[in-house]
Amino acid sequence: MPDLTDYAKNLLGRVLCARAPALPAQVYLGLGTGGADATGLTGEPIGNGYARQKVTFSGTGAQQNTDAIRFTFTAAAGTLTHVGLFDAASGGNPLTWSPLASAAAVTGAGTVTINAAGLVLTPA
Repeated sequence: MPDLTDYAKNLLGRVLCARAPALPAQVYLGLGTGGADATGLTGEPIGNGYARQKVTFSGTGAQQNTDAIRFTFTAAAGTLTHVGLFDAASGGNPLTWSPLASAAAVTGAGTVTINAAGLVLTPA
């Protein structure tokens, strides 16, 4: 996930200048249909059982999710092509976004899973 949102770039800038902003206590992953630095993830599904999922990372340098991340759907949600990190389970601030390695077509009830260590944040 190499693309930081404008919000995250500003947050990082304040950290590097010792201006001590409030850092996220927890991060949540979302699925969507696009993304941009200004807005982060776009096209998040609404309803059909969709909810952002809490993610825990580990590592030095590159950060990897420690557990599988599962999104459960109760009905079709379309084709999801991107992921994004947020500082809240709903609403909140977008932190980073990236295309998925392959699109996930949600044509009915089911689960989209990102395996442990399948989500990697690499320092640029």
